[in-house]
Formats: sequence, C-alpha cells, structure tokens
Amino acid sequence: MLYDVLKALHIVAVIAWMAGLLYLPRLFVYHAEAERGSAQSETFKVMERRLLRAIMNPAMILVWILGLALAWQGEWWRFGWLHAKLTLVVVLTIVHHVYGRWRKTFEADRNARPASYYRWWNEVPTVLMIAIVFLVVLKPF
Repeated sequence: MLYDVLKALHIVAVIAWMAGLLYLPRLFVYHAEAERGSAQSETFKVMERRLLRAIMNPAMILVWILGLALAWQGEWWRFGWLHAKLTLVVVLTIVHHVYGRWRKTFEADRNARPASYYRWWNEVPTVLMIAIVFLVVLKPF
C-alpha cells in the first residue's frame, strides 16, 4: 500500500513539475517579445517568479524525494532502466536550473536572446519526458 501511495504522489508531483517546465519557457517566449520596462514585461516577471518558486521548485523536490523512495521501496536499484531514467531526470533538473537562471536574467532586464531561442528550449523537457515515460513503462533493461 505504501508503494502505491508513493507512486500516486510521485505522479502528481511529476505532472506539476512538467507543467511548469513546459510553461516557463513559453512565458520566456512572450517575455522576450515584450518591451523592457513595459507593464507586460513586469507582469511576466511576476508570473515567472511565482511559477518557479511556488510550483516548479516544490514539485521538483517532491519528484526527487518520492522517486528515490519508490526506487528504495521497489528495490529497483540494480536495473539499468532506472539508471538511465535517473540520468535523464538529472538532465531535466539541470534544465530546470537553467530556466531559473534565465528567469533572473529577465527579472534584471538583461535578456539578449530572441523569442525563437526559447521556443526551441520549450521542446527539451518534452523529449526528456517521453524518454523517461518509455523507460518506466517498458523497463527495457
């Protein structure tokens, strides 16, 4: 029963984290198109900060805690698919932190990248998520 509860909570945390990882770079796209110092730009700053601090950071922490608890409870440590999954989750965590740095750049009105740059980065979490889901469901090795 504990394993199932952990898994359900882990899935909820993953959904929240992924929602943020997919939405934040979209906000960056719109923010990059907004005029610096405009009311629109200031609104994006608030939205980005709240999304990262109130949703994404807590969700990421829960994903890690619950995921490691699941691996321990399920005794998955010896399986290669878990090692591959954890590697991809580390990459996803790095992407999360990169987004956090970019948010600070926008907050300081120092963004120099075009909106198209953030459009490309919007796809990175999607590709990682697809690979992670396939590893977890198929457990290929």
